[in-house]
Amino acid sequence: MPAGRREGGDDAPVAVYAGGVDALDPTEINRKLNELKQEHRQLDQDIAQRLASIQADELTVKRLKKRKLWLKDCIARLESALIPDEPA
Repeated sequence: MPAGRREGGDDAPVAVYAGGVDALDPTEINRKLNELKQEHRQLDQDIAQRLASIQADELTVKRLKKRKLWLKDCIARLESALIPDEPA
């Protein structure tokens, strides 16, 4: 089944966030949010350790920071998906 499609023959597209998370399933969104937040915290610790090192590899630190920002964006999108839309 292609990403962004529902099972059961319904061809209506589904909003997909952060690696194939179905935006209509709050349980799945919360699970993925927890995973991303954990990875974000781990990257924060890794970056701090590398910067404290005398031989910090600037390119690696830069890549870790970029990944951390990407995770922050994914977390924000998923948290936004949990907020129900208000009817106009």
